[in-house]
Amino acid sequence: MAWDSSRPVPWQRLSREWLVYAVVMIVAFLIFLRDTVNGASVLGLAASYPLYLGFGAILAKFGYQRKTFRDLRNETRVRQSTSTTSTTTGTTSGTRSRPAPTRRTSTGPSQHRKKGKKR
Repeated sequence: MAWDSSRPVPWQRLSREWLVYAVVMIVAFLIFLRDTVNGASVLGLAASYPLYLGFGAILAKFGYQRKTFRDLRNETRVRQSTSTTSTTTGTTSGTRSRPAPTRRTSTGPSQHRKKGKKR
């Protein structure tokens, strides 16, 4: 998609997502890097906020928008309801007939032939 300056930027959502990321990183710092965390680590984490917002704003202006968890749950519900509808009509892949046997898959007597004979 092309750049469109009239597209809205979801600032609140971007800020909330970064806040979740920051909390996870702080917990990771406390658990794994307890002895080596210094001011530079915290400063680097804080510097990631404007970078994340800027990059997210650019992507939003180009038209990129990730799906929310609500959208994903709704899609799953729709997919499950259509799959239950198809199971009641009997058009699922579980009721498909077996393919015809081939020379490689048949289990007839030719499978146990003696070594001297060739086809």
